[in-house]
Amino acid sequence: MATQSYVSCVLCQRASVVRKIATIRRLSVAANPQSKPDFLKGEPHKRHPGVTHLKTLRLPEELLMAARSIIHRAQVPQLPDRARKLTNFLWSRKRATEDSTLRKKALSLEKELWEKAMEKGGDLDEQGIADRIHRRVFSELRRTFYHWTPLKYDEELGVVYMAAKLAGGYAAVRRALNEIKKRDPTFAPRSLLDFGSGLGTVAWASHACWSDTLNELVCVDSSGPMNILAERLLKGDDEHAETHIKHIYFRQFLPVSPKVQFDLVTSAFTLSEIPSAPERQEAVLTLWRKTATYLLLVENGTKEGHQMLMEARDTLLQNKDKAVYDTREASLFAPCPHEATCPKLMLASVVPCNFQQMYMPLYGHNSQSEKFSYLIMTRERRQPPEADAQVVWSRLIATPQARTRHVHCRLCCPNGHLEHLVVTTHKHGRDVYRCARNSAWGDQLPLVQHTDDQNDEETTC
Repeated sequence: MATQSYVSCVLCQRASVVRKIATIRRLSVAANPQSKPDFLKGEPHKRHPGVTHLKTLRLPEELLMAARSIIHRAQVPQLPDRARKLTNFLWSRKRATEDSTLRKKALSLEKELWEKAMEKGGDLDEQGIADRIHRRVFSELRRTFYHWTPLKYDEELGVVYMAAKLAGGYAAVRRALNEIKKRDPTFAPRSLLDFGSGLGTVAWASHACWSDTLNELVCVDSSGPMNILAERLLKGDDEHAETHIKHIYFRQFLPVSPKVQFDLVTSAFTLSEIPSAPERQEAVLTLWRKTATYLLLVENGTKEGHQMLMEARDTLLQNKDKAVYDTREASLFAPCPHEATCPKLMLASVVPCNFQQMYMPLYGHNSQSEKFSYLIMTRERRQPPEADAQVVWSRLIATPQARTRHVHCRLCCPNGHLEHLVVTTHKHGRDVYRCARNSAWGDQLPLVQHTDDQNDEETTC
């Protein structure tokens, strides 16, 4: 009994000391308001500077009515089934296998089959054996490698694509553009170049963000029927009407002069349509040459889409362009909080870095989710409005799991590592805790960098 009483007394004394230390720290903060970083900038927790997600998006009314009118007039047979199949096909699509990889595999198989034929011995009909090996090699290559084919859009397939991807594609692009608009409120683009413009969703999304300043929109798509459909959408499916967005121009080729630059350059769901890695690299470099401030790339939120964006990221950060017309270097704006190798690519099982945006489809009353990956590069190393030497902003790569008095957050941190952080009021402060509870997948989460005397009790990225 005496031992238990002694232990209880010691525990009570330690608890008393901890409470006194906490009180002293609170009084110190109150006496010196500058010691507490003001990362909220006067905003409520649910709208803190790191919040870039949007509520459920709807297509602009003019675009929605025009799309429904075009679909109704087209009378495409079995449209819902074809739209669903096209959606599944695009989501599961892989990059084309490189010619060098095919040749290497073919030579390896041919060598292996010849060795087996030689081991059998006997009278050898070399020509017959060569023919059999040739057929076996081609059969094996067709069986083991993805057969990539280009998509050629005619008017009917364009309508199917409209039914399948218009609303989701608009939601993904609008969410990515909102990151620029929210974090850089001084950016007011006057010109836009959209490569692989398709149905013109980027033009509609950018117009929703910067309608007051955009006075030149150049949409480039190699498909003539898609350009025609995009113009019909802009005119409300009335060929005699004025376009809803002014000063918009459609082209089938990029502007020739490398000195012509645009404030904002975009390419959404287009890299996956380019057959080889060298061609994708050249396309990214060409787009970067034409970028005056921001370059936005958007792809499906799949492993393939993510890896193509990481290839583009490496191309620009490693400065692989031999023809330099603008000497300002590329820097990452979003979503990565660092310029190190993507930590998700180093996992044993590669999981794509993707995000989601809720939207309302063309038909129906139930919201849907669009998963996408994106990359924003900039030429201007601006201090973002949320910058603070005492605050580290990490990217939420999954939906925060709010529990009683704590929040589970999975983060990509500025140190280039993935972290699973449990945010509590005691460890991270009330403001950070409230921000965590009000953040969503894809937002940035503020984490306060503490002084050395606090590091033993508090965890940060």
